[in-house]
Amino acid sequence: MMDIKALAPNAAVMDFLLTRRSRPVRSLKAPVPTRDELAPILTAAARTPDHKMLVPWRFIVLERPALQRLAPLVKTHGTAAGVDAQKVENISGFFGNANLVVAVVCAYKDCDDFPRIEQDLSAGAVCMAMLNAAQASGWGANWLTGFTAFHKGFLAEGLGIEGDDYVAGYIHIGSEGATPQDRRRPDIDAITDWVSS
Repeated sequence: MMDIKALAPNAAVMDFLLTRRSRPVRSLKAPVPTRDELAPILTAAARTPDHKMLVPWRFIVLERPALQRLAPLVKTHGTAAGVDAQKVENISGFFGNANLVVAVVCAYKDCDDFPRIEQDLSAGAVCMAMLNAAQASGWGANWLTGFTAFHKGFLAEGLGIEGDDYVAGYIHIGSEGATPQDRRRPDIDAITDWVSS
């Protein structure tokens, strides 16, 4: 007979999860994690639920020179696509003013026996895990998307992403310039149904 043991509670982790708060992108500054410091964050993010172990995601680490190269491409592709000028300016700034961004790419894998959305959900879970891992490591972090996550022209020219793949999230990581106040959170009772029979 198998000996079943309960996991020991980890109050520190639970407290972190109950109080975590994304940091505004504009407040993130240098220094940023080194490659050695980023490696465990990426490793933690990759320990994400992944049905059939397809690994339907990959990482593109964008350092400051790459981000500054991408900023004008945001304007070129955004303007051509008719994206609101203020949104284009904001997103261009998110690239051009950043010091380190990890693009989590949803990289679809062929699998006929379950829907593709499971790969999308896994890529989203990677983004959340990376956000938490960065903050648990003492860095400020934020998860953004915007039109550049899905615009095929920008993805191909800027990041070399082809086909149906897209960016599930741009995870901005850096030193905290400011700690924001918490925001209003959902009323758990209002969004929870208990089904007992």
